[in-house]
Amino acid sequence: MSPAAHEPVLLEAVLSHLSPVLEGTAPAVLDATFGRGGHARALLAQMPPGGRLLVLDRDPEALAVARQLAAEDGRVQVLAGRFSELSALLERAGLPAVAALSLDAVLADLGVSSPQLDDAGRGFSLRDAGPLDMRMDPTQGMSAADWLAVVEVDELTSVLRRYGEQGAAARVARAIVAARPFTDTAELAEVVATAMPAALKRRSGTRHPATQVFQAIRIHINDELGEIERALPLWFSALRLGGRLAVISFHSLEDRLVKQFFRAQARPPALPRRLPVTDAERPPAPARLLTRALRPAADEQARNRRSRSATLRVLERAA
Repeated sequence: MSPAAHEPVLLEAVLSHLSPVLEGTAPAVLDATFGRGGHARALLAQMPPGGRLLVLDRDPEALAVARQLAAEDGRVQVLAGRFSELSALLERAGLPAVAALSLDAVLADLGVSSPQLDDAGRGFSLRDAGPLDMRMDPTQGMSAADWLAVVEVDELTSVLRRYGEQGAAARVARAIVAARPFTDTAELAEVVATAMPAALKRRSGTRHPATQVFQAIRIHINDELGEIERALPLWFSALRLGGRLAVISFHSLEDRLVKQFFRAQARPPALPRRLPVTDAERPPAPARLLTRALRPAADEQARNRRSRSATLRVLERAA
């Protein structure tokens, strides 16, 4: 999929919530999940000539697109790596530390991108057979095929249950271990579909029965939830007072982490019970919620089926 063909999810909602903090002469923004640059290009269109956009990704194909954009627009600077490594990436690029960045906005569009799903060679897709890889960065760590070749049934069961919320986790895990090794996605999908109880298949509706199993393996291989947990405090710390953090998630496990972090930041600090203070003397909360859970409108869902599970939350750093 070309960058021009990629439709960024919830774009209008993202722009409406971030545009107010991009009106200065030199706004600074971090796009922590560049992908193919749909959101990044829209943000650049809103930013003045003196603005600066840091873009980050760990996918080599996404980074190639990001570097081309940086060659075309001098406001763009590319950081290559995991978003939880933001501190080290900034130091490597000669930029200020996280807490000294004073960003006006941070945007994160979590999970697997449409181009990764559409390229059978990346191993994320159930639609077309391809190598069983699933790594966001194919140069780092174990592929899904390598991991499935050695994982024990108990560990695999735990991964399927935790990250795929899979009701038949143990049964599917035993079937996978019995059928390994796998060379491509189609083989794994067939084994999972065969092992899945009929009731769960019916509950899946039009989705492939192996969808949640693939999700669970992908999340584990890329440590996606751990990345989010480590990155959220970094993104928030990088904001100036009044800066905004916008996060798009695509399933309940991601959204739960974002929601819990946002709510924690929007609560005033706890005080000792024995310390008498008036409401006026209470320290303010570090942040305020600008949205709860924003979902795509019906027309966007009809136009872009992958937007249907998207949820946007926006947080503003307070004094």
